[in-house]
Amino acid sequence: MNEYSLPEGLIHAVLLDGKGGGRVPSAAEIANWTPAQGRLWLHFDVNNPRTRDWFRDHSNVPRLIGEALLASETRPRAQPMGDGFLVVLRGVNLNPDSDPEDMVAIRVWADDQRIITTRKRNLLSVEHIRAELMAGNGPRDSGAFLVMLADQLITRMGSTLDGFDDRLSDIEERIIAGAPVDGMRLSMADMRRELITLRRYLSPQREAISRLAAEKSAWLSDQHQHRLREVNDRLTRYIEDMDAVRDRAVVVQEELLSHLSEQLNQRMYTLSIISAIFLPLGFLTGLLGINVGGIPGTENGQAFWWVVGSLLVFVAVQLIVFRRFRWL
Repeated sequence: MNEYSLPEGLIHAVLLDGKGGGRVPSAAEIANWTPAQGRLWLHFDVNNPRTRDWFRDHSNVPRLIGEALLASETRPRAQPMGDGFLVVLRGVNLNPDSDPEDMVAIRVWADDQRIITTRKRNLLSVEHIRAELMAGNGPRDSGAFLVMLADQLITRMGSTLDGFDDRLSDIEERIIAGAPVDGMRLSMADMRRELITLRRYLSPQREAISRLAAEKSAWLSDQHQHRLREVNDRLTRYIEDMDAVRDRAVVVQEELLSHLSEQLNQRMYTLSIISAIFLPLGFLTGLLGINVGGIPGTENGQAFWWVVGSLLVFVAVQLIVFRRFRWL
């Protein structure tokens, strides 16, 4: 990279004006940036191999922080380091043809003068912040950036969680309506798998935001921390709603199993009744069909109809007995 070329792997850069707006800096401004120019936000793609070169040679961040920003596997956390914060958060995957539970990580290094973020996949929350800065309604400083990022990540989870509730309600209605349960079993299994995956990341994310809201910093003001606590309260409510949906899913799955067991019992009952009716008939017809001498009626042309009539009478008696014992 020469002095006036954009870093390879850079997705976008924004120079904050401190009033909620921002502009795209030139390659020279990025290369020669100083805090006097304003707060600089650099957003990188971890998938680009040259990103690692820039962090090693030009980022001026400690090696430990650079490795955390480039890590392929992440877990939500917030760690104060010197005068800055290393923050890793996750958002639901709202990209086309993607599963929401396949959450997208955003890694952030922020201090009072500079913000560096990295990602492997597109995250709509980051695009929203950039659009707000271009429109003059974005964060004024690094603390406000962290607040807006956390708020956007949590806000976009709401529609996904509402979707779980709607899907579960639909399954409950279909069970009440007596719809076939075979397809619903697969839907329930998918839903529970998605809930488990989301819950796996939301709990540590709550801890990360809670720690971010509790840590004292010269540039993370009391107002920023208060807003982070509000975001964390909303996340806690989402987790509680998710637990409620998960508990409902267990109850619905038990109801599905009950319906399956009831259907199986009904089929077995029907087969048992049929077997009880035809077993003695099979015995009698088999007895009359043995190939030995002395079978009565062999010389009588009406014997067949007498046998058929007797069997019908026998069946009628069986049915009366079954009704008396309430087996039918």
